[in-house]
Amino acid sequence: MDLFTQKKGLALAGLVVGVGLAILAFLGNPPNMAMCAACFIRDMAGSLKLHTAAPVQYFRPEIVGLVVGSFLIAVATREYRSTAGSSPMTRFVLGFIMMIGALVFLGCPLRMVIRMAAGDLNAWVGLIGFVLGVGTGALFLKRGFSLGREYDTNKAAGAVLPILLIAGLVISIATAAFVVSETGPGSKHAPWLAALVVALVVGALAQKARICFASGLRNAFLVRDFEMLLPIAGMFVVMVIYNLATGSFKLSFDGQPIAHSQHLWNILGLYAVGLGAVLAGGCPLRQMILAGQGSCDGAVTFLGMLVGAAFAHNFGLAGAAAAAATAETAAVAGGPAFAGQVVLVCGIVVLLVIGAANVRRQKAAASAPAATKVPALDADEAAPAAN
Repeated sequence: MDLFTQKKGLALAGLVVGVGLAILAFLGNPPNMAMCAACFIRDMAGSLKLHTAAPVQYFRPEIVGLVVGSFLIAVATREYRSTAGSSPMTRFVLGFIMMIGALVFLGCPLRMVIRMAAGDLNAWVGLIGFVLGVGTGALFLKRGFSLGREYDTNKAAGAVLPILLIAGLVISIATAAFVVSETGPGSKHAPWLAALVVALVVGALAQKARICFASGLRNAFLVRDFEMLLPIAGMFVVMVIYNLATGSFKLSFDGQPIAHSQHLWNILGLYAVGLGAVLAGGCPLRQMILAGQGSCDGAVTFLGMLVGAAFAHNFGLAGAAAAAATAETAAVAGGPAFAGQVVLVCGIVVLLVIGAANVRRQKAAASAPAATKVPALDADEAAPAAN
């Protein structure tokens, strides 16, 4: 039996990923942001000049490593399968809205867990929204939600995103073509080679253990299966130990790095991420892993997140971090501006419409026992959103 289909294998994967996150934190990644799918895609968008927010521009090797690590292990274990055709434009929109929600909160579900492990109570508040969002998505799944199945396509199609990311990394290292922040989160990063190696390992483990923050809760809601939460628990434990050992643990709402205490918007931001992730078939991290193992639909969702990040910073939609007063500046409460609040609420409405519009009850399902109506929950399924 594959080690990563067993509880001990899932827990081990989480512990190893947690060690990788601790290494990145120690080597210089931003505080409480050892790895964040949303924040790092945002930085990548900035480095490509898709937005001009100077503090968040850097071509993150971690994004390359996650996708390429998944690609390499999928090819090595013959799990690579190039697929496409499951409502790609809808998935683009889902990726876009997930990114808006994540940047209002200031982090994806992975960073939420990292912040929780550092004592950030704002992240614990955000968890409420994420759980509610996943729960709402689970209700749509019970009613028969599906974006349709993916179909096999040209094998080369699934390799396009990994190849483009590798090319981008080479350009970023060998030339000065891409922008790099001089201050702010984009200026804080581990050495590129270390970041790439750690992310390759994390990407490979995430592919084998099918790590997904949304799917773990989804399975718990639908079939009371908690096994997919084991890797997340492993990461959390390692990061708590790391933060305690380095003096980085601070149990509070205030004074947390790159965070805000606008609780309603923390909840709504992660509600959008949780709901969007279930409808898309995976959280932002999972979408990159899917893209690496050949899913063109996962790659389209990634592009939606990339464009969403650019949109958020070009139009002032992302949340601002809280800041204490100094001799030169007044205190900043942080949180999203009014434009970000409006776009986030509209995005949640769009997610609910997508959920309702893609409920596909079949006559046979209507007469079947309740236990048979729950869709397949394997992380690589084709129906609801599978892969």
